[in-house]
Amino acid sequence: MTLGQHLVELRKRLFRAAAGVILGAIAGWFLYDPLWPVLEAPIKQVAKNHQAIINFTSITGAFDVHMQIALVAGFVVSSPVWLYQIFAFLVPGLTSREKRYVLGFVFTAIPLFLIGSATGFLVFPHMVELMASFVPEGSASFYDATYYLDFVLKLVIVVGIAFELPVFLVLLNFMGILTAKQILKGWRWAILAITVFTAIATPAADVASMLLLAAPMVVLYFGSVGVAFLHDRAAARRASQLDPVVA
Repeated sequence: MTLGQHLVELRKRLFRAAAGVILGAIAGWFLYDPLWPVLEAPIKQVAKNHQAIINFTSITGAFDVHMQIALVAGFVVSSPVWLYQIFAFLVPGLTSREKRYVLGFVFTAIPLFLIGSATGFLVFPHMVELMASFVPEGSASFYDATYYLDFVLKLVIVVGIAFELPVFLVLLNFMGILTAKQILKGWRWAILAITVFTAIATPAADVASMLLLAAPMVVLYFGSVGVAFLHDRAAARRASQLDPVVA
């Protein structure tokens, strides 16, 4: 494909991905009522120890929060659509044999994203309660609704995307861009990057949440190395069978 053809293909894939997110956001709009009590639950737990309440500080605050939840819910719900579009755009870079693995990549990427998002969602109540424990006795906590939702929903999305790392490493390996040895060679930097990422995504004082996020990401990283090694070994075996026998 020429550069122009690649750009046209990219535009088509981006349009389809955006359409999927928009349709997902429409569905997310109606998920607000069941989601809000879950998001508000950590604040109610904090309120058992001292006064705590989610505060809407502007006229449009409640609408903004509703939209925020709808968009993020739509992004998560439509993940099968936009993840498929990403891999479909990369398909021309694969050989005919490797194209057969695209569905495998898609069906691996989707559950990993959802598991990552669920991990962020399960961790955030612990983070909220831990940070609230530093509030002095007799004080009150007024949480701005927009800031609170921004913190929670970004955590969910970022952790979900972070869990996609091993899938893309394996894809780069199948495309011949990275070998398993090259991926493994950077394991120290990978662990450092994962640690820094989880430290940024979680409060500095919350070591437990940081480790809870970092552990599965490290396991997935080394899992991708294992898959890449198996692929490299199979590719080397096929190459040796194609080489002419030298007398």
